[in-house]
Amino acid sequence: MHGPDRPRPLTARGDERSVTGRALAVLEAFTPERPLLSLSDLSRSAGLPLTTTHRLVAELAAWGALERDDRGRYRIGLRLWEVASLAPRGVSLREAALPFMEDLYEVTHENVQLAIRDGHEVVFLERIAGRRAVGVLTRVGGRFPLHATGVGLALLAHAPADDQEELLARPLERFTEKTLVQPDRLRRALADVRRTGVAVSDGQVTLDALSVAAPVFDGAGEVVAALSIVVNSATANPATLAPVVRAAALGVSRSLKRRNARHGTDTR
Repeated sequence: MHGPDRPRPLTARGDERSVTGRALAVLEAFTPERPLLSLSDLSRSAGLPLTTTHRLVAELAAWGALERDDRGRYRIGLRLWEVASLAPRGVSLREAALPFMEDLYEVTHENVQLAIRDGHEVVFLERIAGRRAVGVLTRVGGRFPLHATGVGLALLAHAPADDQEELLARPLERFTEKTLVQPDRLRRALADVRRTGVAVSDGQVTLDALSVAAPVFDGAGEVVAALSIVVNSATANPATLAPVVRAAALGVSRSLKRRNARHGTDTR
């Protein structure tokens, strides 16, 4: 899993970060691969002196952003999750999408995912994992580059042209030999997404997985999310999956439109 480009932490000498910036650097040290960190680990990852780290960690733990286990290691606290769950962009989309995601899962018993775009990446808001479905690298709250995933292609195809060209001008990470990293090929793929209404990522993240995704629109006709199904590429038929994925995404779009009309909310 690959997160956004982050500036390298400044060392203690000449560290111009604010107190808030230093506290955020401590929180950024946690990753899915490193969910439990010692005080020394946090100090090294955040680029802060041990004494400064100790003070910040104590304040974060007192507030509930961090929790300490019986071995003295720290993990993200429940209070931080409570605050994050209030983000309207994620909550309203997830609530609108879940019934349709569950229906799609019941029909297919495959992995179903919901994601939004954040810069050059997708952020996964929700997923339903099939017990016998192909393995996936995604997780709720996780990020992945736009150009490789089905949901990412669906979102990128409807992103502003300037955003598309900015991404195409960057070196694109290759996950398998099938990953689209050539700008011309990626442009053609995005045009196909806009023409057909679905995005297909076949073996671009892992060779055994194929994703079919469709965009989700808000009441104003703007793409705010993408819904996908991830199946085994050896047995998948995208042509048969596309209609059910499109139908589920359309259902979410209609639900969002009704919610926005009732509450006057904006999911963007």
